[in-house]
Amino acid sequence: MSIRTATLERKTAETSVKLVLNLDGKGKGVIDSGIGFFDHMLNLFTAHGLFDLTLVCDGDLEVDGHHSVEDIGIALGQAFKQAMGDKKGIRRYGSFYLPMDETLALVSLDISGRPFLVYDGGEMAPTIGGYDTELTEEFLRAFAFNAGITLHVKVLYGSNSHHKVEAVFKGLGHALRLAIENDPRVEGIPSTKGSL
Repeated sequence: MSIRTATLERKTAETSVKLVLNLDGKGKGVIDSGIGFFDHMLNLFTAHGLFDLTLVCDGDLEVDGHHSVEDIGIALGQAFKQAMGDKKGIRRYGSFYLPMDETLALVSLDISGRPFLVYDGGEMAPTIGGYDTELTEEFLRAFAFNAGITLHVKVLYGSNSHHKVEAVFKGLGHALRLAIENDPRVEGIPSTKGSL
């Protein structure tokens, strides 16, 4: 399998995002989004997916975190799609239940080329640190639609909002790790259509 990496820059009037992604890494993240809790979540996503990710975002945080989180999702999704290449030999599907203390989250996905998001995070506190919890769905939508992934995320239960969001990001890393793994029994594209 070839080396699956991507380098990407995205610049708008609201944000500037630069990142380097290695899908077959060691789980090392060097991340500066300007939002401490979101950095923590992206580091967990990286560590549990065994990706290497270097990412910096200069965004209009004086407005709020929305543009930064969404644009990071867009850029990361585009980088993921680029790094995946032709998708030959991958498992394609990945599902993972992630327990985080009293919380349990399910993340299930298909690297299908047909982007979709179903998200049910349940009730959460409005903010965690300086992070608006509504932005979790915005990040997931931006990532899924730009990566070409069908993504279903559900927090089954839990009471602590930090744990709920953390379970989602860790679960996403694990589910992606499973889906992009090379399956030696798969010859070519894992689809009866012949393309993803």
